[in-house]
Amino acid sequence: MTTVKSGAHPVRDAFDLTGRVAIITGGAGLLGRQHAEAIAEMGGIPVIVDIRDAAAKDVASGIADRHKNRALAVAADITDHASVTRLLEQVLATFGRVDILINNAANDPKVGDRNTAWSRLEVFPIDVWERDISVGLTGALICSQVIGTHMAEAGAGVILNIASDLALIGPDQRIYEQPGRAPKEQPVKPVSYPVVKAGLVGLTRYLATYWSHRGVRVNAISPGGVEDNNDAQFVAKLTNLIPLGRMAKADEYKAAVVFLVSDASAYMTGANLVIDGGRTAW
Repeated sequence: MTTVKSGAHPVRDAFDLTGRVAIITGGAGLLGRQHAEAIAEMGGIPVIVDIRDAAAKDVASGIADRHKNRALAVAADITDHASVTRLLEQVLATFGRVDILINNAANDPKVGDRNTAWSRLEVFPIDVWERDISVGLTGALICSQVIGTHMAEAGAGVILNIASDLALIGPDQRIYEQPGRAPKEQPVKPVSYPVVKAGLVGLTRYLATYWSHRGVRVNAISPGGVEDNNDAQFVAKLTNLIPLGRMAKADEYKAAVVFLVSDASAYMTGANLVIDGGRTAW
């Protein structure tokens, strides 16, 4: 395990992740692969965890080729305690250490043609609610239990929970409205998503104070919407709510992630870093 060095050191050194092993759940997703790239760019070793084995291997292989650095893909079900335990055992057997856990995995259904009446609160399916909570919140708890406990026993480590601007504000359902549909047929952002993300902020504060004396720091980041071939009308509505007037590019959170998992944020725990183009300032 790596501990914070004492004395004066160049700022650049504080961001160095050389040799540190970072487990990233949902690592084959849009932001997950960016988190992994950020770790590798700073000399760390990303462990791409995803339930989609082939996708995880593709991300790990690409990172290894681009950065000439080690990267590992592990297929795991983060909602299953035994699966996460096997994940930790595999990482320790391969690298002998784990320094960072990024709880990134979440269900995030895109609001569009397939999200119509069923997404509305009045009829939102309980099985979908339970599945979303299981992946996004229970999965983060299980990973923190298993991997965080190992780091606490070793006396050092960092957990980063990936929340959302919707952890702080309610979804503006007007941006999802589609012309020609009756009010009861209009798609909405499902209730489970902001609930999961708000829960992650609460989990962050709990773990930060729970393990403060064990050398484990825990923070969250709340990103705003990310460009991903979105519908033009949706983009226009959303960007009208953002002071900077645009959505984020997928790689714009990388530096913040490095800050939060490195020694650069050594005196920071229990915090939620909001990077949303100013949306929550309005």
